[in-house]
Amino acid sequence: MQVVTIIILLLLCKASDFRKTRNRNLRKNEKENILRRASSTVKRNAQAQPCDIYVYLHEKYLDCQERKLVFVAPDWPEDLKHMLLARNRIRKLKNNMFSKYKVLKSLDLQQNDISKIESQAFFGLNKLTTLLLQHNQIKSLSEEIFIYTPSLNYLRLYDNPWHCNCELETLVTMLQVPTNRNLGNYAKCAYPIELKNQKLKQIKADQLCSEEDRQDPRNIKQKPEATKPEFDSSLCHMYVFPVPTLNCKRKDLKKVPGNIPPDIIKLDLSNNKIRQLRPKEFEDVSELKILNLNSNGISYIDPAAFSGLSNLEELDLSNNSLQNFEYGVLEDLYFLKVLWLRENPWRCDYNIHYLFYWLKHHYNVHYNGLECKMPEEYKGWSVGKYVRSYYEECPKDKLPIYPETFDLDKDDEEWERHKEKSRRAHRLLQSASHVLMPTQTEGEYASKCSQKSTLTAYPSQNSFVKMHIVASLHHTAAYVNAYS
Repeated sequence: MQVVTIIILLLLCKASDFRKTRNRNLRKNEKENILRRASSTVKRNAQAQPCDIYVYLHEKYLDCQERKLVFVAPDWPEDLKHMLLARNRIRKLKNNMFSKYKVLKSLDLQQNDISKIESQAFFGLNKLTTLLLQHNQIKSLSEEIFIYTPSLNYLRLYDNPWHCNCELETLVTMLQVPTNRNLGNYAKCAYPIELKNQKLKQIKADQLCSEEDRQDPRNIKQKPEATKPEFDSSLCHMYVFPVPTLNCKRKDLKKVPGNIPPDIIKLDLSNNKIRQLRPKEFEDVSELKILNLNSNGISYIDPAAFSGLSNLEELDLSNNSLQNFEYGVLEDLYFLKVLWLRENPWRCDYNIHYLFYWLKHHYNVHYNGLECKMPEEYKGWSVGKYVRSYYEECPKDKLPIYPETFDLDKDDEEWERHKEKSRRAHRLLQSASHVLMPTQTEGEYASKCSQKSTLTAYPSQNSFVKMHIVASLHHTAAYVNAYS
């Protein structure tokens, strides 16, 4: 019995020691996990190191290598002679990206993720002699790209996945000019398979493009002329306090400028001459929260103009020439809080319904200035009052889908009294002479109400409800993405 007792005691002691060891290991692992999480948080929130600017042999250098850059900062000195941007995350070279660096001699862009170079990306680089583009994702280029670099004598293009086809013919022809012996050395085709690993400096033009392909209108290109490109955002004023702001006010702009830094929070394009907004004008500035387009004379906004602006909170469209919004214009503005609409010639007809109903269903958006300016019979009315009158014109028995869900405006009591008087007068006219309207026959009026009953299905119950459900799903997705 004593032996059994001793064995049990020994087992209990071992179990106790094992439990202590396990708890100690668990606490150690938990502490390591906490430290690891804290370390990763610090790394994630740490700001990129500033670029180095120095002078060597009387020439100014900017060293921004390995800084995780995605764009060219607008506050870099304009008198740079050499720009080192290797091993960053730049994906696209946009028009005018380097236009203010008039004395730049060398530009190092190797080992980025560049896949597209716009035709006027190197505009203004008349003194550039060295351009390094190796180790990127460029598939095709044309001679047109290098029109703005007449002094270029050293170009590196190797380790890019070149697609050797008709689009590459002008570049290959330029590289094979005898005087261009240091342009494009070692660059090789990656596609098609039959041309893989052939050097661009040695491949024959007829291998790239057959005679049949050359006759294709899509492949016929005239030699472009060097023309001054559109306005560049680098000429605007950039501020970093209190938030990153780009001020392009009163710059005589006719279009939204290119090359807007992607981290801009506030963009002022007011008092320019931008008459219309094209699709995806702001797709590269997804962090934008305040957009001022006041006093431009804008008369048309493409439904995809604000695509990608899911973080936008304030939009100023006041003092323009807008008469209505096309369906879909506001669908990407999930977090919009303020919408300025005053001083626009809003036309009160059926096309204004989309804007009115979008605002009613997004009741958290503060807006002003939605007042009818035309036609003359509705001038001075609020758009809400006009929309209600649109449905009141037809009797309920002619209008099976009758809206009763309007939010009340300030003059609703007066409006209700007006409606009651109209109904009473209408009943008296019907009972006395069966005359529906003095300027319309009964057939014309019935036809009009029948047509309107079909139209009103859009905002009240059918399409607009579907639109609102889709918008709500977009809102939910945006919230999940924003806070996950």
